[in-house]
Amino acid sequence: MKRIRIYLEGGGDYKEQRAALRQGMCAFLAKLKDEAAERQTLLEVVPCGGRQKAYEAFRNAVDNSVSGILPLLLVDSEGPVSAPPPAHLTASESWAFGDTEGTRVHLMIQAMETWIVADAEAVASYYRQKFVRCLPKADDLEHTPKATIAALLSRATMHTQKGEYHKTRHAPDLLRRLDQAKVRKRCRSCERLFAAVTSLLSSIL
Repeated sequence: MKRIRIYLEGGGDYKEQRAALRQGMCAFLAKLKDEAAERQTLLEVVPCGGRQKAYEAFRNAVDNSVSGILPLLLVDSEGPVSAPPPAHLTASESWAFGDTEGTRVHLMIQAMETWIVADAEAVASYYRQKFVRCLPKADDLEHTPKATIAALLSRATMHTQKGEYHKTRHAPDLLRRLDQAKVRKRCRSCERLFAAVTSLLSSIL
């Protein structure tokens, strides 16, 4: 059976944290997982902790060309993007991609939290009482600085029962609740990932 394996930035330093993020992201990508299953293909998410570790795991998968595994990389852009993902990461991180197909390299622009706040209703329903509705309303969220997203998410959640947004504690549960259609509409990088995986699946015989 073929496998599409997404090497993902995030998940912290502990196995349990990475497992929670894997489950959350898999739930968010459920539509793609179902499409993959129809083609007898597994869509796997591998949280790697730090972004450098994600890159190294991806490069190792590409360089070793394990039969049946199609690797993708998914990391935060950490800022605005004006070039294709491989070029952006080469400039910002000095990562080398060689002749790797550009459609295998993906960004969350400008961070995973940008994708999370794209579905403000899901975030509000998770935090519930004392949630402050101050998340950005822009149709295109990718021009909103990462720091602004973080500050607004903190302000929106700091007085809730669950407490201020915490990446490793809250992001996995939030990802489960997101409407992927809303995120794809407001974050072109998310739409690009869905389109790339769908295209990859269509090429699998």
